Amino acid sequence: MQALSESTYLVLLALTKKPLHGYGIIKKIEKYSDGELVLAPGTLYGVLTNLQKQKLIELVAAEKESRQKKIYRLTTEGQAVVELEYLRFKKMLTISDEILKGAEDDEEI
Repeated sequence: MQALSESTYLVLLALTKKPLHGYGIIKKIEKYSDGELVLAPGTLYGVLTNLQKQKLIELVAAEKESRQKKIYRLTTEGQAVVELEYLRFKKMLTISDEILKGAEDDEEI
């Protein structure tokens, strides 16, 4: 599996607990990042289109309102990808901690 972009990972992560529409995904990411990460609608819909093509998310429904809100959910494969990416990030943090905190082996390689 190729590493995911930050925005792709965040969108998948936002959909791990329940299906959401685009605006809900944007707000969830914004909430959990304390407003530091805000996806623009154009970025989000590009990511959603790519994730659908990869079969990592699927369209569940479209709500009838003044405009249709498409609701997305993770597929089984999408859930597996989120979990693998999560483990990759954890490993990178562990490696970073070891190097930055001086726990790396001092022997020359």
